[in-house]
Amino acid sequence: MRLLECVAGHEYGAPAKQLARETGLALPTAYHLLRTLVHEGYLRRDRGLFFLGDAAVRLSSSGAEQKRRSTVADALAHCRDALGLPVYYALYRDGEIEVMGVSDTPGNPAVEEWADFRETGHAHAIGQCLLSQLGEDARRDHLDRHPVQAITPYTVRDSRTLLRRLERIRRMEPVTERQEYALGTVCAAIPITVGSTAATIAISLPVHQADRLLSAAHQLQDEVGRLLGSLSISISM
Repeated sequence: MRLLECVAGHEYGAPAKQLARETGLALPTAYHLLRTLVHEGYLRRDRGLFFLGDAAVRLSSSGAEQKRRSTVADALAHCRDALGLPVYYALYRDGEIEVMGVSDTPGNPAVEEWADFRETGHAHAIGQCLLSQLGEDARRDHLDRHPVQAITPYTVRDSRTLLRRLERIRRMEPVTERQEYALGTVCAAIPITVGSTAATIAISLPVHQADRLLSAAHQLQDEVGRLLGSLSISISM
């Protein structure tokens, strides 16, 4: 590991003798380890100089992705604890709704995904919020691939009604739904737009606490405003 760190510090490569000296390794030991690292793809050798190899680059990328995911998980947990509610984070990417993270507790569990979130975006606040951030053509394309269907007695009945509803949603306004996806549950989602990517963070409550929904959504907006940098990190993942 010391050798890898040392090589990483030399943008234009370094010879074995210099690497041995800087890491405090005996030269024969350094040569042996360097040959092994080259064989395994963690280093490459070019004209007597050692550089990071493809395996080390992949390892670095995986570590960075884990760090990004951990940062997002911490942000969701913060919102969960601040509101005392389950929190969801989702993106619209490559034409599909992707739930990137959920943070809940045994006392306040998340809504069970009993119908595929990707196919039922018309029925839940997460999907409606993401679709509201898209252009008209992208919305219609999504609904062509995932047609509106009633999954509870409260679900919007057809795509025309849904499109009219989405058009009325004002920018940065919380999107709410009441028992459209799951009976006994109400949800709210707030939009997060970074560049051209649509994202949202959402909460859910039992229907007997529906009177808390809007105030909790506005509190969520305040919390997200303080954590936007952390959440935005994952949009580039």
